[in-house]
Amino acid sequence: MIAILGLGFLLGMQHALEADHVAAVSAIAARRSNAAEIVKHGLTWGLGHTVTLFLFAGAALLLGQAIPQHLSVRLETAVGIMLMILGGHVLWRLWCDRVHFHQHRHPNGASHLHLHAHANETGPHNLGAHEHAHGFRWRTLIVGLMHGMAGSAALLVLAVSQVANSREGLLYMLLFGVGSMIGMAALSTAIAIPLVISARTLTWANRVLQLIAGGVALGIGLMTVFATTLAAQPA
Repeated sequence: MIAILGLGFLLGMQHALEADHVAAVSAIAARRSNAAEIVKHGLTWGLGHTVTLFLFAGAALLLGQAIPQHLSVRLETAVGIMLMILGGHVLWRLWCDRVHFHQHRHPNGASHLHLHAHANETGPHNLGAHEHAHGFRWRTLIVGLMHGMAGSAALLVLAVSQVANSREGLLYMLLFGVGSMIGMAALSTAIAIPLVISARTLTWANRVLQLIAGGVALGIGLMTVFATTLAAQPA
């Protein structure tokens, strides 16, 4: 039993590294430059993810019922739409910063391309990043809750195949969720390092990282919606 529960914990850590989870947290972290704040967002995502995994899959396990396929597909579609919104928001904020390349010429005649933003200028386009480090991270919690609901069906099948009774199944799910929190905290730390360094020393690199994070989240969201739409079609 201990080995099975340990496996659940390790699988939870691995589960946190799935592409849609990485994309969501990366998009949330993209506009931030404080490492501790980024890690807190990762933990908040993990909390929401664990809560709904445990509640949805746990309730289904105790009731002896499977989560309906049509509901699972709709939840996956909702996750895809959420990723599109997160990625699109990052790209929109970059556009609002009016990030662009232009040629910069020095007095000695040398010139080079320079990545430039107008986020700190006054005017109608001054919609640059404004980090709110205070208060609870509700948006991140909601993202985690959505991911947890979407993953409940798969976790239920996994738990039932591994354990002998409902009590062990609930414990397995709980450890799986804790493992996903720790895995996301580790991932958030890895995400924070390049974002923090680039924000302080290489602004252009930070903008590129934001562009990548937003584009990947948007792309994975589009693919998820497309795949689930096909899955919902009658055979």
